[in-house]
Amino acid sequence: MSAPPARLAVIPARLGSTRLPRKALLRESGKYLFQHVAERALAAGCFDAVILATDAEEIAAAARAVGVEARLTSPDLASGTDRVLAVAASIPAARIVVNLQGDEPEMEPRDLARLVEALETGEEPVVTLATPFRDGEDPTDPNAVKVVVSLEGEALYFSRAPIPFLRGAGRRLRHLGVYGFLREALEAFAGWPRSPLEEAEGLEQLRLLEHGIPLRVLTTDCSPRGIDTRADYDGFLGRLRAKGGSGWRSTSS
Repeated sequence: MSAPPARLAVIPARLGSTRLPRKALLRESGKYLFQHVAERALAAGCFDAVILATDAEEIAAAARAVGVEARLTSPDLASGTDRVLAVAASIPAARIVVNLQGDEPEMEPRDLARLVEALETGEEPVVTLATPFRDGEDPTDPNAVKVVVSLEGEALYFSRAPIPFLRGAGRRLRHLGVYGFLREALEAFAGWPRSPLEEAEGLEQLRLLEHGIPLRVLTTDCSPRGIDTRADYDGFLGRLRAKGGSGWRSTSS
């Protein structure tokens, strides 16, 4: 029996975040923000390697100091996806590559495992996650990206606008910041120029849809929150305190 394809989680992280500068190095929880993300990936138990991709030696040094493997990537790369590809390109055996953004410290490990499981069939080139909006969450917030999904579970469209328009009963899905790629799909995606809808919405996943690449959406009952602002980070710290300070516990517990 042949060995399974190498499964790689890459966590892009940079210093120059616009709304919360140097957020990767925030450490008020006792762990760096990127460290929480790496621990979630390791807890999934489905990756052969978990690697931080950064353009800053300061972040790379911090990662090495806490036992997280890190690779320096060019500061000229335009996006986190480009940094993910730069790491994957140096590992020819990597056939499944998951882009787990460095500001997602509460991603559910079992959902990461579901991504990898879906990709291992070889039938899905790209897989991502979405969750229903919860009470109190604002679907008009442009920072909460919405996704509309077909009956077959494939993404029809992503938008910062509150889609679909609900005239009656229904639900909206909030997209979560993680993508799993078959290697060939990642290479193709990163090789295409920015597409018109991607430019309009500021959402790079629309490049896939505009090129006709199916994007499977797995839904989850968990509702992790990315860290974009200081208020987001304070909310994360509050949730950790409520759980006894553990970054390992399930966000659904």
